Amino acid sequence: MIQNKTHKKIDFDKILDQVHVFAPATVANMICGFDILGFAVDSPGDEVKMYRTAEPGVRIRSIQGDEGRLPLDPDKNTVSACVKMLLRELDLQDDIGVEIELIKHMPIGSGLGSSSASTVAGLFAINTLLGNTLTKDELMPYCVEGERLACGHGHADNVAPALMGGITLIRGQEPLDIVKLPVPQDLYAGIVFPQVDVPTRDARQLIKGKVQLKDAVTQWGNIAGLISGLFLSDYELISRSMHDVLIEPTRAILIPQFYEMKRIALEHGALSFGISGSGPSVVAITKGKAVAKAATEHIQQHLSANGIDSLKFVSAVNIEGPKVL
Repeated sequence: MIQNKTHKKIDFDKILDQVHVFAPATVANMICGFDILGFAVDSPGDEVKMYRTAEPGVRIRSIQGDEGRLPLDPDKNTVSACVKMLLRELDLQDDIGVEIELIKHMPIGSGLGSSSASTVAGLFAINTLLGNTLTKDELMPYCVEGERLACGHGHADNVAPALMGGITLIRGQEPLDIVKLPVPQDLYAGIVFPQVDVPTRDARQLIKGKVQLKDAVTQWGNIAGLISGLFLSDYELISRSMHDVLIEPTRAILIPQFYEMKRIALEHGALSFGISGSGPSVVAITKGKAVAKAATEHIQQHLSANGIDSLKFVSAVNIEGPKVL
């Protein structure tokens, strides 16, 4: 739970009647930075429409785009549960009522931070409705708690970039220490979501509890090189640093055609290629939009030829994070 109760004075005259918010999908791990790196993209993402009501409490009007998979019970849905938690922490649970419409534009279980985008959209919406009472830094612990509610593990590699925008480093979990990293101007992501099922829990269970020291040293060097490359806008350094020797070799087993997709992406000019989050979405990191577009189109063609449907998204790194529509 949230360690320090939030005490803020609310100006009730500034509370809005309604708000419409978008929060972006995210690519967690950024290939070599398992559980510590991630970035936001422009598309896809989720939307929340929130309406103030005379009756106190939090209710869900509707959920679109989830194929009926998400609960309408406000205590069981991550979005409404987090909004209730924030109102309770602000001592507003008896004074403020809201109704929520959740619009899912991204697949559940895609490896693109679906639950994170919804959670961030909901918390950003209630904060906006309340007159931006909290800063993004103050909202972050509630977003992390939303991840705990969604999947049992309160990590920030998806919610941090979704809320803050750009590329984020989770330097520490306890206490939470998030660092925003620079984004080279021409850095793009070509994302392909093969429509196969890779449950996050199964993907995490494959990860080894212990690693060899030589592999750890290689991974540390790659992470340090990637961060240096971001600061220097050195695409060649970014390219040779974005390699995962710890997680990808085991998780790739769950994703059909992974190494063929990787070969295609690199042949078409990608700087690097890997798994987005726990998969099955994969990402080609590129310099420029044209390369990202070409890589995703050829990967999608390959998957189609092998009987696998897929979705594709091409995006620059989203610097802004959530926004009011």
